[in-house]
Amino acid sequence: MAEPIDEYFLQAIRSAVPGREELGTGLTPTRALDLFDAQLGSRHLDLAARWLRSHGTGFYTIGSSGHEFNAGVAGALRPTDPALLHYRSGAFFLERARQVAGSDPIRDVLLGVVAATEEPISGGRHKVFGRVDLAVVPQTSTIASHLPRAVGVAFSLARAPKLGVDTTWPSDAVTVCSFGDASAGHSTAVGAINSAINTAYQGVPMPLLFVCEDNGIGISVRTPTGWIASNFSTRAGLEYFHADGRDLEEVHAASIAAANWVRTRRRPAFLHIESVRLMGHAGSDVESSYRSATEITADLARDPVLCTARRLVETGVLEIDEVVELYENKRAQVLRVAREVAELPQLSSAAAVMEPLTSASEQARGTTETESIELPQATTLAKAVNAALQHILSMYPQSILFGEDVARKGGVYGVTRGLQAYAGAARVFDTVLDEQTILGLALGAGVSGLLPIAEIQYLAYLHNAADQLRGEAATLQFFSNGQYRNPMIVRIAGYGYQKGFGGHFHNDNAVAALRDIPGMIIASPSTPDDAAAMLLACAHAAVEHGAVCVVLEPIALYHTRDLYLDGDGLWLAGGAVPPAPIGRARIHGDGVDLTIVTFGNGVRMSLRVARALAEEGVGVRVVDIRWIAPLPLADIVEHAEATGRVLVVDETRKSGGVSEGIVTAMVDAGYPGKVRRVCSEDSFIPLGDAALHVLLSENTVLEAARQMTA
Repeated sequence: MAEPIDEYFLQAIRSAVPGREELGTGLTPTRALDLFDAQLGSRHLDLAARWLRSHGTGFYTIGSSGHEFNAGVAGALRPTDPALLHYRSGAFFLERARQVAGSDPIRDVLLGVVAATEEPISGGRHKVFGRVDLAVVPQTSTIASHLPRAVGVAFSLARAPKLGVDTTWPSDAVTVCSFGDASAGHSTAVGAINSAINTAYQGVPMPLLFVCEDNGIGISVRTPTGWIASNFSTRAGLEYFHADGRDLEEVHAASIAAANWVRTRRRPAFLHIESVRLMGHAGSDVESSYRSATEITADLARDPVLCTARRLVETGVLEIDEVVELYENKRAQVLRVAREVAELPQLSSAAAVMEPLTSASEQARGTTETESIELPQATTLAKAVNAALQHILSMYPQSILFGEDVARKGGVYGVTRGLQAYAGAARVFDTVLDEQTILGLALGAGVSGLLPIAEIQYLAYLHNAADQLRGEAATLQFFSNGQYRNPMIVRIAGYGYQKGFGGHFHNDNAVAALRDIPGMIIASPSTPDDAAAMLLACAHAAVEHGAVCVVLEPIALYHTRDLYLDGDGLWLAGGAVPPAPIGRARIHGDGVDLTIVTFGNGVRMSLRVARALAEEGVGVRVVDIRWIAPLPLADIVEHAEATGRVLVVDETRKSGGVSEGIVTAMVDAGYPGKVRRVCSEDSFIPLGDAALHVLLSENTVLEAARQMTA
């Protein structure tokens, strides 16, 4: 069944008035026809997607209809300008592909629609606009989540040459990111735009073109008329450009002006293009449930494909019959390809789906840094982290370290003290106080060829920005089939047990949001030498395998010196740092009566409990898992079976904590012995001594261990 938009176009173009008007400045007939071809291709891809869905062979119907003007944006840019695109960017993608030989964009998009394994960017995992050779970084559909990464890419374009490091894109490139008017109200968009302006205000290059495609509606929620212009046209530090999406000549001219402004001034600009959304949000969207038939029909007259076609007739570039012929020829081409790809193989197993995740994880598993370091005697965990970071900055000239208060202050706990003086302000610097920006900067830097080391000041601060890890960092290799990588290290000060300074925002033991992100490496060191070795392993895995690494550093152990008695200095380290292979545990002791499996602050508690039990004649071995992901299951099971009794000591919450995963993995692996866990309560952490009522205590561990060995 024909779509109303299709019928309307074929009827309305017949009323076009032939003429010999001049095309707008900068747009020749040949260029106009190129852009019109991209518009036609995009339109018929939308129609074909719905046709495929009606036959049960297509799986994605969010289209670009009404946004085909973005062919003019692509035409104003270079094919080497990195592009992070809105999901209505079909015409942009087709025009970008026209500029670079070697691809068949019509087929590429349809392969994504039918989830075929031949699809060249995601391998059938999602329908995304992306290709490495087109400098198009694939994005998923999370609202505005790609804008912080775009800020990071723009920042890195100038920072990499300053460091003498080759980057993925030319140093004079413009980063472009497109998004809808509804997305402009999301915190990720607001934060990204603010951070871009803030960065440029400080004189730091920020060659970023924001393209807001304003169709006035987000699914069914209307954007107030005039809101985008009112909000962004007068923003200090953000140059504003405007175009009517019905007018391809105007869009092309405004895009050239905006791109040139950004390219020459290396500052951010906002290109606002007023548009219309046609055919609803997606094929499943019943648009008539929230829009009147009169309104829907009226919008058909604003169709940018129709408006371009009329203009080509009015300027004498095409005759009406030629427009219809081009339109129908494009339909035939797209449907021919749609039929060809409809029956192609799709991913046929869990292993095939997960391959980009598991291959990276398996490559990283067992990774250590080949070049170790020497720690001075009596080194605390905080100083060991500092030494490892300095070593990484020395080893990898592409590494940069940033976050809140990390530069001149050296971090809240002094962990990064002296690193800016060592490596310079271009490599160690403070950011705005916005975790989404911090992680977005890391994402953009990683995909641009740098090694970002980002600090999130407290674990509690991560949660408002966790989607930058879940929806952007961990998914990039998945949705690009490993062709794009964003190597990065995220250091997070976390867990509880701080003395004299606490409360929920500075003591947090919620890690569930991290544990369920596929493909991510999560390190949790407890001792100084492990902290250094694990950071070095993460850096190596990031550089060599594109790994996304999160390092959870226990605040309460940063400056701890003693283990059993005051002054014993047994929590300090010195000398050569032994390796800490990714996914391997560290074993303390060889007792045969009880195995304690733990991590973080639990290691110190468990070692103290083991000593107390030894005095009672009970032999304990302590397994420090060190790596929450990948979990060192083989080591856990081996040492569990050595005693037949396992106590999992987990300072995180009873629900969603690490012990859930450990116990479940042991059961799945067929461990036949006894197992019990002790955890912190399912509570936020209050201020002062009240925290002791909900956090796991050493006495609780000791009592549970005695019960298991009685």
